[in-house]
Amino acid sequence: MNDSTRQARWRLVMGAGSEQLCGELSPEDQARDACLGYLYDREYGGRRNVRGRDQGGQSGGLGDSALTVPDWINQVHELFPQRTIERLEKDALERYQLDEMVTNPEVLARAQPNPTLLKAVLRTKHLMNQDVLKAAQHLVRQVVDELMKKLAQEVRTAFQGSLDRRHRSLLKIAKNFDVGTTLRRNLKHYDPQHRRLLIETPFFYSRIRRQVDRWQMIILVDESGSMLDSVIYSAVTASVFYSLRMMKMHLCIFDTSVVDLSAECMDPVETLMKVQLGGGTDIGQALAYAAELVENPRRTIVVLITDFYEGAPIERLYAAAKKLVESGVTALGLAALDERANPTYDHSVAAQLVQMGWHVGAMTPGDLATWVAEKVRS
Repeated sequence: MNDSTRQARWRLVMGAGSEQLCGELSPEDQARDACLGYLYDREYGGRRNVRGRDQGGQSGGLGDSALTVPDWINQVHELFPQRTIERLEKDALERYQLDEMVTNPEVLARAQPNPTLLKAVLRTKHLMNQDVLKAAQHLVRQVVDELMKKLAQEVRTAFQGSLDRRHRSLLKIAKNFDVGTTLRRNLKHYDPQHRRLLIETPFFYSRIRRQVDRWQMIILVDESGSMLDSVIYSAVTASVFYSLRMMKMHLCIFDTSVVDLSAECMDPVETLMKVQLGGGTDIGQALAYAAELVENPRRTIVVLITDFYEGAPIERLYAAAKKLVESGVTALGLAALDERANPTYDHSVAAQLVQMGWHVGAMTPGDLATWVAEKVRS
């Protein structure tokens, strides 16, 4: 540990007012300081808001510009190592009774569904009792349903092709209009007085290229805490692909072991509620498992979603990655799959995979759908 790191740690322990002794904090350490202050300033009762600074009677950490409970939970998980997270959660629940997110179903029932709250729920669900977990699952479903509507249109647009009369489409295009289903489903809106049918909900066929049915897609998702955004979007994206019957789908999450959720991938909420964030990472083992699922290598796409920080022997990762490419599998490594596609990852491992023939990058779900569509059509 160098002197600047040691000084920053002492500054975090001592709080504001110790700058002259310990120096100023970096932006990231300032965020850590705010998280610690949100919790431990409660020791000062109503006297302090920012640690060590009088704020004229405001309660500790709860000023207008302060963090909310979901914000605090998310930032703690993004800024601190696992052992520190566990200590902060323990103090929050036992020492300061900051338990509304995990013990009170009424609080969750009143909460406004949004991505921030979704991530906070996924990070604390292991602390919830069954009643709270049920309320949390309802909240998760509301947020996920909104994501599904958005992503379904993006994915379907990338796969426009022959008419598929078996499945409905969220993409409202005139040439896809399903007259028969629209009439049947809207008969209850018939107005006998004016002898006309009011169309409240129009229905459309989907358009899917037939050849993608012969393809297989295996998505491997690293469930490290730093990958939470990608975990959420991976679950929703896999569900969209599955619901559109575009190809044979597999969805697996991994840390030091692999959990195959292919049977549940039609419901991303069930997938997300089974995710256990944190723990170690064994990417090589996940790739070896994917190799066992491959049926026709030249019509298989393996998508590895990870930050490439390997916890197991790196040689095993490289051997499994090389084996997949040499077999003819199309291999894609994504350091992020979310709406920002702005990852932090191990560049050296990613570069090594590129040399082996992997495609490596970061994508939004729409980018991924376009990329996959190009591959199956080439």
